[in-house]
Amino acid sequence: MNDIGIENISLEMRRGVIVLAVLNLLQQEQYGYSVLKLLSENGLSVDQGTLYPLLRRMENQGLLQSAWRVEEARPRRYYIISTQGRKTLPLLQQEWNTIVTALQQISQVGSEQDGKNESN
Repeated sequence: MNDIGIENISLEMRRGVIVLAVLNLLQQEQYGYSVLKLLSENGLSVDQGTLYPLLRRMENQGLLQSAWRVEEARPRRYYIISTQGRKTLPLLQQEWNTIVTALQQISQVGSEQDGKNESN
């Protein structure tokens, strides 16, 4: 598989965890660029063109709340997790943990099968 194929698969995988990461980060109020920077600093780089529509979508879904404020001479939209988001977050974290555990088990089964195939 070429690098572009791997990039596309990687992007699809990351999209699935960005919502969980954003909900975790927005337990404290942040503006969009701050979220973008925190994601990047913690190893989950995201394009602005991906993050800002995601923030709006999450707000429309009731997971986030936002408010405009003028600080440092320009308006910024600040986001924070909503009550519904707080209820949803532990469910998503539990689902994520289930997925990680399943992948670890599948990886182990795959490794064991590979070892059996090599010895045949």
